[in-house]
Amino acid sequence: MEYIDYYKTLEITKAATEAEIKKAYRKLARKYHPDLNPNDKEAEKKFKEINEANEVLSNPENRKKYDKYGKDWKHADEFEKAGYDPNQQQQQYSRQQSGQDFSGFGGGDFSGSDFSDFFNSMYGSGRSSRSQSKYRGQDFNAELQLDLEAVYTTHKQSLTVNGKNIRITIPAGVENGQVIKIPGHGSPGANGGPNGDLYITFIIANNSDFKREGNNLYSNVDLDLYTAVLGGEISVKTFDGKVKIKVPAETQTGTKVKLKGKGFPVYKKENQFGDLYVTYNLKIPTKLSEKEKELFTELAKLRNHGQ
Repeated sequence: MEYIDYYKTLEITKAATEAEIKKAYRKLARKYHPDLNPNDKEAEKKFKEINEANEVLSNPENRKKYDKYGKDWKHADEFEKAGYDPNQQQQQYSRQQSGQDFSGFGGGDFSGSDFSDFFNSMYGSGRSSRSQSKYRGQDFNAELQLDLEAVYTTHKQSLTVNGKNIRITIPAGVENGQVIKIPGHGSPGANGGPNGDLYITFIIANNSDFKREGNNLYSNVDLDLYTAVLGGEISVKTFDGKVKIKVPAETQTGTKVKLKGKGFPVYKKENQFGDLYVTYNLKIPTKLSEKEKELFTELAKLRNHGQ
């Protein structure tokens, strides 16, 4: 198996933090995503390599094994049970090459041929029953970018992952940054082992007039002076259409009203919704006619006289 430098693949150093690994992966995954590079085999290959590198380095335990055992990190548990240390192994092999005796590995003595047999068995040689062990395939990570309107309803969507087209159901109410696991759609297992899983991170863009916080939505609605003072009925936009609500007389600017059940769908809970909170912004009339000015002047006098 060819050694792949995962740090080089993600264009980071071995000292990179978890946050730096995540940032590098997202940047490169977007750049080489098959949807953005149709029919580009090189981009597709690069995208696979990026996902593989991220799968290993984003997992602290896997990263530790990779740093120690390189391309054979998946066999780390077997190596450690056998007392195999790659650093010590290299030192002893160097001594053997320079004509020194090789001894003491694992508490016994090994000749050059003995060492070779042991080394090969540890690396999956046909002479070892370990090569028949089943290994689970690596998990894949992908990002799916959608707008807020798209996740208001449950729908199906096709996407390309590692060169394969899959069709998934996206439940209503998915949140920005949420991760969903698709079992069995990762890398194939070895020696008949199970496939890895696919983890999809959702990036939700909000281009609507609403602010979303969890299952609740927030919006601002302009309220004219006359309705605010005298009361009345206005039409308010919700995410799935308009509704009419009553405005009490003498409503103040900044008043917040809750429209129950007019928010965003609750994830995987059918027919359950959050609430919509509407905040009134009072609109002062402009370009008054002379008659309107006279009337407002009269109103001002009445108010002052009453006080």
